[in-house]
Parts: sequence; structure tokens; C-alpha cells
Amino acid sequence: MTTPLSLRSAVTLGGLAVLAIMPLLTEAFDQPYYLDIAMRLMCLAIAAVSLNLILGFGGMVSFGHAAFIGIGAYAVGIPAYYGEYSGFIQIPLAMGASALFALITGAICLRTRGVYFIMITLAFAQMAFFALVSIEEYGGDDGLIIDTRSEFAGLIDIEQTASLYYLILAVLIGSLYLVRRIVASRFGRVIRSAKINDERTQAIGFDSYRYRLSAYVISGALCGLAGALLGNFTGFISPGMMDWTRSGELIFMVVLGGAGSLFGPVLGAAAFLILEEVLSSLTLHWQIIFGPLLVLTVLYGRGGLDGFLRGRNG
Repeated sequence: MTTPLSLRSAVTLGGLAVLAIMPLLTEAFDQPYYLDIAMRLMCLAIAAVSLNLILGFGGMVSFGHAAFIGIGAYAVGIPAYYGEYSGFIQIPLAMGASALFALITGAICLRTRGVYFIMITLAFAQMAFFALVSIEEYGGDDGLIIDTRSEFAGLIDIEQTASLYYLILAVLIGSLYLVRRIVASRFGRVIRSAKINDERTQAIGFDSYRYRLSAYVISGALCGLAGALLGNFTGFISPGMMDWTRSGELIFMVVLGGAGSLFGPVLGAAAFLILEEVLSSLTLHWQIIFGPLLVLTVLYGRGGLDGFLRGRNG
């Protein structure tokens, strides 16, 4: 006798199925705008998945995670500014620069805890933000246009919207698989243990600082990849991509979807963007409605959307 699908599994599989056929749907109904929304959603979902690795599973509330999105985007935009369009250079550069920034800042940030960690991650992100604002060569506060998307030696042409879409979808699925493997590994068990009781974790012989720093670097690199994809999608990058408000949005996505769950960040990103689109189409003052909804979800939606679906399993 087969076991029926839980609501949680049905929503997850249904969501992935819709994403898989979204280009066909938008073409059939002549609604390319919704394909743009889906690509933006997936880019932000990858960033939220990367944040969930350290926030949901590691207990590290980073208020500067959007800095990695900006670094990844500029790692595409700056080489393109000088005529270098190879994705085999831009993508590793985006991930490498983000990982290096995470290593340097994380080595300092992870010496602190609680509100001090939150504030110092915010401080480093704002330093990166103002550094890019001050560089007039790359547009300063006005940003930089990417006139040609990354090239992959003919293997894939992401100038074609559908090709870019499926590349982003593949990276999203790959990032979920990577985080799942990390969390299920010995490394992931140490990270989760340090979140619950760091002193006990160290007492049994694990250097939790090194494990947490490694997770922070992996998270930064993955978020940098999200930034590179987002830069290719938008064709325009600016320091505003790494403003502290963007980091706050990523935290909301993780919490809204369910921190510490695998698919929670994807659900949170989808809910966040859909609510934003719907409310902004109804009123110019949509933030007045949107803000309290998010606050109520955080206060009373225990486990976020993933927790709600899990509680409804039949």
C-alpha cells in the first residue's frame, strides 16, 4: 500500500513542477513578465538558501548577507566593463571574491555573538556598500550596465531568456542539494550542535569556531553565485543590491519560509515576492500592509510556512 503524499511534499513537488514548465506557460499565455518574476524569485531563493545554512542551521544572524550578492554581481559587471564576458572567469571570480570577503570578515565577526555579531556583519556590509558608491569609475551610486551576459564558449547561450532561466533553476536545485548534504554530514552536525550549545560542542573536542567560519565562507560563496546570476538577469548592478535593507529582506524570507528547513527559504522567497507584487498592484502604500503581515508571521507563525505545512501533514 502506497503512502499518500504529505501536504508539505505535494507543495514542494508542485512548486518545482511549476518552475520547470514556467517558460512554456508564460509563452503560451504571452506573459513574459511572470517569467522575469520567477527568475528574480529563484535568484533571491538561492541567496536565502545560502543564508539559511548559517542562520537556520548555524544560528548566525547575519545582517550583511546582501553584501555577497553585490560582490557577485560586480564580479560579472566589472570584467564586462573591460570587455571580459567569459562566464568561466566571471562565475569563479564571483564565488571566490565572495568567499574571500566572507573569510576575512567572518574571522572577525565570529569572535562575537548575539547582537554584536549582527551589528558587525551589518558594519562590514555597509563598508562594502560605501566603497562601491565611492568608485565613480564603475558608476558609483548610479550603478553599472551589463551590456552582454556571461558567455560559456557556446555550451549555453544565456542571452536566450529560457536558457538563463533553466541555468538559474539548475543552480537553485544544486544549492538545495548541496545544503542538504552539508547539513546531513558530520560537518553539519557540528554546526547544528554549536548552535544549540557551543560550549558543550567545544568540550567534546570540536573547534566550533573553525566549523562556523567554514560554513560562513561556503554560505558567502553560494550567495555570491546568486549575485552573479542576478546581475546577468537584470543587466544592471548598483551598490543598492548590497544595502542593509536587502539583507533584512533575505532574513525575512528565511524566517517567513521556515529557518532551519531545507525548502523553507524557497517558500519564503516566493511568498515575499508574491505578496510584494500583489500588494503593490493594489495600493501605492503597500508597505503599510506588508510590514505588519511580516511582523505577525514572525511572531505567531512558528516554523514559518514550512512549519505550517508540516503541521498539516495528513
